[in-house]
Amino acid sequence: MSQAEPSVPQQFAEVTAPSNNARRIKIFVSIAAIASAMVYFGFMTFQSATVYYYTVDELMALTNVESGKTVKVAGKLVPETFSRDDGSTVASFTLRNENGERLLSARHNGVVPDLFFNEHAEIILEGTYTPGGVFNSTNVIVKCPSKYVAAAG
Repeated sequence: MSQAEPSVPQQFAEVTAPSNNARRIKIFVSIAAIASAMVYFGFMTFQSATVYYYTVDELMALTNVESGKTVKVAGKLVPETFSRDDGSTVASFTLRNENGERLLSARHNGVVPDLFFNEHAEIILEGTYTPGGVFNSTNVIVKCPSKYVAAAG
């Protein structure tokens, strides 16, 4: 007599053994969820890494800058305008646009980077601005001029 295999009632056999289609759907949904999460986190990382700033012209043309709102502005330093009292961390200076036609008065409380005084460097200030007033900087970023200036022959 052969050994008989235990029989499983039909109603339990369908519940315990998922079909190949159900297994494929679960895998597809899992992969889609993981891919969606990766796309979302990649987008959020890219959003936070992008830096938008106004040029001197754009900032001075704005009339609706909220008081106390933090903005960024880029320009070039007018070297002869930089001043700082002895023993003070507050510096006053002027930024110009590319053509040198428009000027923006600025104040910064803190240390300024060494490249700040390079005439080819582009300076990005982060701080608050009121139209017709002085830009109060809380952060100074200086773009490296070696990337933007052609090397001498």
